[in-house]
Amino acid sequence: INPGFFRRMREGRPHVRCKLAMSLDGRTAMASGESKWITSDAARNDVQRLRARSSAIVTGIETVLADDPSMNVRLPITRLPGVEHPEYLRQPLRVVLDTRLRMPPRARMLTLPGDTLVVCGESASRSVESELRELGADVLRLPQLGGRLELDQLLRQLAERQVNEVLIESGPTLAGSALAAGIIDELVVYMAPHLMGDAARGLVRMPGVDRMADRFELRFKDSRMVGADLRLLLTR
Repeated sequence: INPGFFRRMREGRPHVRCKLAMSLDGRTAMASGESKWITSDAARNDVQRLRARSSAIVTGIETVLADDPSMNVRLPITRLPGVEHPEYLRQPLRVVLDTRLRMPPRARMLTLPGDTLVVCGESASRSVESELRELGADVLRLPQLGGRLELDQLLRQLAERQVNEVLIESGPTLAGSALAAGIIDELVVYMAPHLMGDAARGLVRMPGVDRMADRFELRFKDSRMVGADLRLLLTR
């Protein structure tokens, strides 16, 4: 069963998962930004399988500037069910949300196989857009709401590109915005058995959640051990 295909047919948008990795006390990085590695090799390999089943991987420009991620599938094909030869491995579309077009022209992902889509605001630099296009990236301009790109519009645009399943791998700001916008269908959380302290960075940023009545409620759907870590699957 392909939930993304049916959701795209019914709702005109892809099925959206958001992957988060955290310590036992809900931290994602040290105060300095150091985050390699919170989880085990087994958990990170499991994320590669999530990537392999996704049509697109979405992240924010802050993650690109901080980590220069590859955002590709790196597991050997022998560990990817249904993939028998390297030429059958389809790299997901890499999507970077970059309102002001700060995407570095030397970003690692621009040199890798597969397509990259940079999504910016309508007033972003035209010269930077031209430079990114010359490097092989596609650029999509979207309207903004409250200074942020409209995520519903993004999903509709991805659906038009035949994207069935989206995996969000980002920092706390984009993850919080996606949760607040109600676009996440599944939350996949990898929890490592260690403590990082109260100075470390939190899991998501969701301004305006000040009272118990404002809580964003989810339902546990599955839990299992992946190596030394606990993987939790939650739905709306």
